[in-house]
Formats: sequence, C-alpha cells, structure tokens
Amino acid sequence: MKKRESVQHIMATEPIALQLNDGLSKAEQLFKTHRVRHLPVVSGEKIVGILSVTDLARISFVDSYDPKNFTVDTSVYSLFTLEQIMVRNPQCIPISATIKEVAKIFLEAEFHALPVVDQNDKLLGIVTTTDLIKYLLAQY
Repeated sequence: MKKRESVQHIMATEPIALQLNDGLSKAEQLFKTHRVRHLPVVSGEKIVGILSVTDLARISFVDSYDPKNFTVDTSVYSLFTLEQIMVRNPQCIPISATIKEVAKIFLEAEFHALPVVDQNDKLLGIVTTTDLIKYLLAQY
C-alpha cells in the first residue's frame, strides 16, 4: 500500500451535483437514478453544501430507510428548500490530499462523504467511505 497515494486515485471525478436552487424532488430523483447517497450542492462551480439521502429521509418522517427501496413522503418537499436541509459549508479536502488523510478525517468525523475541491472551492470530485473501503479491500 502506498503511503502518499492521492485521493484522485479513489474519488469520483464526475460527481452528480445539485445546484443551490434545485428542489428536493430533483435531489430524490438523482439519488434514485444514480444510486448515490451524497450529493454536493454547488452555486455555479463552487461547493456550498452537501445533501445526503439520510437528510431527505429525516424530513419525510420515514419509519425505516432502505437504500434499495427509497420511498419518502414527497408532500414535505413543499415545506423545505434545499438550502434549509443541506449541510452548509461542508468539510472539503484539496485535490492534493492523500488517501491516508481522507481515512483520518472519516475516522474522526460523523459523515461519510468529502467533496474534493481546488484552491477556489471549485468542485472537482467526491470521495466516500465506500470508495475508501473498496480501495482497502483491493489491497488484499
């Protein structure tokens, strides 16, 4: 295992993202269509937030969440905006970060996705705990 391997090796380089003015219905559609659990939220190209499928489930008062059968009460979507539900100013990592640095962040954090940005906060990719686990499993 390389000690200084770049996050570029494991990140998704074309992340599915929401624009800040997108609605929650669009978010649900993207979660289902692309089978992802985290969507960066951008204003132009700059990262401003992140939304997880759990965030949507939380506002829709679901009794249980099954990622393979994701159904929410969409009537609550009219009560909230994306900006109200998303995590604002999420922790991001620079494109120069290493996989080891990502692992340390996930170990200490209570989230499972990190947007990867350039020096101007332009979204370049996203790395998740699943990406990290797949990388580690491939080492064995």
